[in-house]
Amino acid sequence: MIAAARELERRMPDKVTTAWWKEERGERVFVDFNQANRDRTIAGAYSPRALAHAPVSCPITWDELESADPKGFTILTVPGRLKSVGDPWGDMNSKAGKIDVLLQWWERDLGAGLGEMPFPPDYPKMPGEPPRVQPSRARKHD
Repeated sequence: MIAAARELERRMPDKVTTAWWKEERGERVFVDFNQANRDRTIAGAYSPRALAHAPVSCPITWDELESADPKGFTILTVPGRLKSVGDPWGDMNSKAGKIDVLLQWWERDLGAGLGEMPFPPDYPKMPGEPPRVQPSRARKHD
């Protein structure tokens, strides 16, 4: 995943970023390679988000990429879109994919000194360490 994210960023630095901090991204698309790590969950295609305007994760075609506005894909608009244009990923399972190129990119990045991206390690809780939960999320005891 990291190799693909880096390659997208190399090819389209004005449109794609791997920058973690929102302040560094601007209007670029964030390719979140960390979501491919263990203990992570990913929202699938057509998953709504819990925001006021109810946006929906919506697959688009390459031809739509330049003009697509993510704010236009909501729980109210996506059903009509599916009826009119169909599912751009509808035949995905009928096409075999290969990862050969991704592995080549990974080897190239390793050779250039680019290994894994920073990822928080697992630190075991130490004796006497205070709770690691935010106070606002801590369980209230009676």
